[in-house]
Amino acid sequence: MTNHDHHDSGEKRPPQSQPPKQYERAPSCCRLCRLEADGSGRSTDAESLPSEREPGEVDAHEGHEHHASADRGAGHEDDHGPSGHDHDDGHGAHTDHSGHEGMFRRRFWVSLVLSVPVIVFSEFIQDVFGYTTPAFPGSSLIVPVLSVIVFAYGGVPFLSMARTELKNREPGMMMLISLAITVAFVYSMASLFLPGTTPFFWELVTLIDIMLLGHWMEMRSVRQASGALDELAKLMPDTAERVTESGDTEEVPVSELGEGDVVLVRPGASVPADGEVAEGESSVDESMITGESRPVDKEPGSEVVAGTVNQDGSLRVRVTKTGDATTLAGIMRLVDEAQKSKSRTQLLADRAAGWLFYIALGVAAITAVAWVVAVGFEIAVLERVVTVLVIACPHALGLAVPLVVAINTSTAAQNGMLIRDRIAMEEARNLDTVMFDKTGTLTKGEQGVVGIQTAADWDEERALEIAAGVEGDSEHMIARAIRTAAEERGVQRASVSNFENLRGLGVRAVVNGDTVHLGGPNLIERLDIDRSDELVSFAEEAGSNAQTVIYLIRDESEVVAAFALADVIREESHKAIEALHGMGIEVAMLTGDSEDVARAVSEELGIDQYFAEVLPEEKDTKVEALQSEGKLVAMVGDGVNDAPALTRADVGIAIGSGTDVAIESGDIILVDNNPLDVVRLIRLSKASYRKMQENLVWATGYNVVALPLAAGILAPIGILLSPAIGAVFMSLSTIIVAINARRLRRVDLSA
Repeated sequence: MTNHDHHDSGEKRPPQSQPPKQYERAPSCCRLCRLEADGSGRSTDAESLPSEREPGEVDAHEGHEHHASADRGAGHEDDHGPSGHDHDDGHGAHTDHSGHEGMFRRRFWVSLVLSVPVIVFSEFIQDVFGYTTPAFPGSSLIVPVLSVIVFAYGGVPFLSMARTELKNREPGMMMLISLAITVAFVYSMASLFLPGTTPFFWELVTLIDIMLLGHWMEMRSVRQASGALDELAKLMPDTAERVTESGDTEEVPVSELGEGDVVLVRPGASVPADGEVAEGESSVDESMITGESRPVDKEPGSEVVAGTVNQDGSLRVRVTKTGDATTLAGIMRLVDEAQKSKSRTQLLADRAAGWLFYIALGVAAITAVAWVVAVGFEIAVLERVVTVLVIACPHALGLAVPLVVAINTSTAAQNGMLIRDRIAMEEARNLDTVMFDKTGTLTKGEQGVVGIQTAADWDEERALEIAAGVEGDSEHMIARAIRTAAEERGVQRASVSNFENLRGLGVRAVVNGDTVHLGGPNLIERLDIDRSDELVSFAEEAGSNAQTVIYLIRDESEVVAAFALADVIREESHKAIEALHGMGIEVAMLTGDSEDVARAVSEELGIDQYFAEVLPEEKDTKVEALQSEGKLVAMVGDGVNDAPALTRADVGIAIGSGTDVAIESGDIILVDNNPLDVVRLIRLSKASYRKMQENLVWATGYNVVALPLAAGILAPIGILLSPAIGAVFMSLSTIIVAINARRLRRVDLSA
């Protein structure tokens, strides 16, 4: 057991900062950003979208320098990559995603409150429900005045975004909504002065309310966090202890370090720059960079990487790389590039709305011509055209997707899945390959005792009792593994005395008058002790599986037990992979561990293919290689080294208890370290997509039936749809869509 030291420093990691490099990230944008990217980003038209923020809310698109001396509260500049959304001229100040959500939320509640009197005082509603509101001076103005306010306040976002669609000549949901609310508003205002017409202000305000609610849900479901690169940067310390010519140390900012400087890295501290160990021996936790689950022993001449954590001994490190040249900075660039590579996806509802816009205009034109030919220029012709255009507004269509997304999000959360990117959630239904990181995902990411072999006259309980006693106070991962094994078997620790740590060899203590050693092969070699054939065979088998072997030695002359330790495979991993295979999905595994470890885990779990000894940039390229074969790939991981692969994958799934950067890089976060949640995720995605399809079919199907009726196709036989009745049907279609969406809560996700 090389460098098995039991020094628990108890020191906390020093304050953390950001490396001296500006990195931009490009989240998968919401509808407002997509529209703004298409139009405003090329013409400094950012002011066309309302910009409202909560007090103290930071705009995620303001300039952000990732520098050690930068203001930690600053935002960062948002480059939307392939969408062409460049922050030049005056464009850098548009609203961030949380601002969009807050805007729609506020406008919905204000409009809803103002809509209540409009509905209550509406003549049509009074006739339907058989009541009469009291008359008082000015009561006749309540409905039109409040409707004007709702239209001006609640309708502005849709009118602004419709202008972008119009400029791009790509009609969609915004133009369809704007067309309907504008026609309803103008007609209702005109009806106040035109005899024989009936205003439907109540339909106008409820239409705006429903659209605001739908977009509020949409923005809340797609709100993007932009902290992946910041979380990576936090791995770097703010300062370093530089060794002076006199041998003393001075605290300096990391940004002032240069190649050739020597820095002191104390136990528990982060390595401030890439370098080479000049003095000292220790073990360093490199799992966040390499994926290796075991600390790596370091001695003079060994390389160390910025951001990794020193474990138990002090090291003096000669700096070889700083700033942009460090491994961590390279990972950050990969994360940034992978984020920018995400493609832009249009919503199904947007495409349907685009077609419906042209259909509505066509039907309205045909209606106008047909009625003018039939009855001449009369108010009835205007009423028919208005009815067509208002009915075409997608009440149900506007909620068909957002309602399912909102219920999908809450259902997922109840099952331990947090959705950051709705498009990725929708894409999960089409996955044909799921790639797992091994350490911390398929395995527990910690050492555990996986086998025990004892000498002829010893039993496992007695060996564990003594070993757990000797390791009783150490926080070393091997010590924790042995104590955990004893606790799981209900074995009490033996009482020990004269404990002594043997650097690089193991530990020594006295148990019941016997001197006991616990250590690895180096200790066996140092004491020059022979092992029994059973113990030799046990060690060879463990070695073939890349397991660590620790020996219990009595009186420096007899090896009485051997413990095999390895990263423990989760029980749920077997069921998850079996379930994925049952769904026709291939399973791959990435790991920074050795070929032997990867092969052993892969064979035990029945994984289709694995990639061993993979560096961070190679994980990214492995995902890309599978994608180049036409596969839709999900990546499941929990470490910093997984971040580029998580963002490159079609669906990035981060283990919630993993590092913050993995969570920030993932499209979907699993709260528990349970691979079975990946199966539940895919099943929920399939069920949600079915509901979206059903809602879209119903919403568009309603228009297929309602538009001809509104146009008066059955007028010759006395069937004519009035604007008010058409509005009622629209409301019913919305209710049906909402009920169908709620059925998603009853979907069986058991794995």
